[in-house]
Amino acid sequence: MTQAKLKLLIIEDDPGLQKQLKWSFDAYDVVVAGDREAALAQIRRHEPAVVTMDLGLPPDPDGATEGLATLQGILALAPDTKVIVLTGNQDHAHAVTAIGMGAYDFHQKPADPEILNLVVKRAFFLHALQAENRRMQQNQADSPLQGLITRDAGMQKVARSIEKVAPTSASVMLLGESGTGKEVLARALHQLSPRASQRFMAINCAAIPENLLESELFGYEKGAFTGAAKQTKGKVELAHGGTFFLDEVGDLPMALQAKLLRFLQERVIERVGGHEEIPVDVRIVCATHQNLRELATAGRFREDLYYRLSEIVVNIPPLRDRVGDAALLAHHFKNKFSAAEGRGTLHFAPDAIAQIESYRWPGNVREMENCIKRAVIMADGTQILAEDLGLHGAEAGDEAINLRQVRDEAEYAAIVKALARVDGNIVKASELLGVSRPTLYDLMNRHGIKTAAA
Repeated sequence: MTQAKLKLLIIEDDPGLQKQLKWSFDAYDVVVAGDREAALAQIRRHEPAVVTMDLGLPPDPDGATEGLATLQGILALAPDTKVIVLTGNQDHAHAVTAIGMGAYDFHQKPADPEILNLVVKRAFFLHALQAENRRMQQNQADSPLQGLITRDAGMQKVARSIEKVAPTSASVMLLGESGTGKEVLARALHQLSPRASQRFMAINCAAIPENLLESELFGYEKGAFTGAAKQTKGKVELAHGGTFFLDEVGDLPMALQAKLLRFLQERVIERVGGHEEIPVDVRIVCATHQNLRELATAGRFREDLYYRLSEIVVNIPPLRDRVGDAALLAHHFKNKFSAAEGRGTLHFAPDAIAQIESYRWPGNVREMENCIKRAVIMADGTQILAEDLGLHGAEAGDEAINLRQVRDEAEYAAIVKALARVDGNIVKASELLGVSRPTLYDLMNRHGIKTAAA
């Protein structure tokens, strides 16, 4: 099965130049137009990603009025189309005007076929990349698991577990290393639950001094301690009707563990300095990077509380074990911070992507986010180089021995890494893998790989 050619529209009124350009672009499915009306008709019919056009079109072949009007019409019909304007040596001002109107690039006539081919190829690549980014952003906007960007099978399994447990009332324990996205998943649990319209309250047990943690959790009455000037509700009470997220619950002091257990059993709280039992209806979600079972065995965490909190346990894999996600997330953060910093043309150099894929990321997604933000700010020119990242190589892991397993795992890994490396662009991924697009789609279906972030 042959790979379908990309559609390229050539707008040129000279029949001789039309033939010459069609011959130069034999790698594409070329359609031609000789005037504005025909050009706009071809745009409506074929919706080409890239257009080359001569500004001198009839009835104004010696000027640019008709060409600029055609450009305006094309961009009105298809704003994402990449239009490459062909101009004479004396038409620099018209070329600048065209760029200001939204043309992608300009090229002087007579055109150098080799250079023009490179310009066209880059325009196709950019159009496909932007389209894929829009699809990813739309998927993220439509997905209840907002903020979760992955193609890894393990993380997709985690996402499915979150979707299954979210509508229930079960307490959920999220286990994973620091920076793996535990709060992102906790918020997704809340958004997918019947409590989504109510509050999501979060507290980090490791970030608040022990003597303040009880009042933060359960609130306090006026005069309960020095500085308690008024009655104040705690985070648990403020989350009434919603979800309460206890991050780093393994650092909860033993005295507060007993009070939390009482709340989970009786669903009532008492403010510090108070005697009134206050009923509170919240769904508890906890997270920790520690092994609570080992802490319970060592007597540092109540075993009865552990079982109360871990009705459902979700293990989140570290970034280093998520195949292809390092490059995928790197592109996501690069796009995010490039837009925020006004650096929309930034892209990764091959050595930078290689380092991103080989690095172990001990700080996981949080480290990745900080690293890419720094690189976007510090990079010179339009490329992020390996030196901008400041990362080091990764250690080699254990390898499988079974030949069929090796083949399947290598095939799966190659596909997801290729998709991640080119930011999800199917055309570029198939070129990178040396297969046709239909073949790549067949392989993706076989391995259960989706075309966009889960």
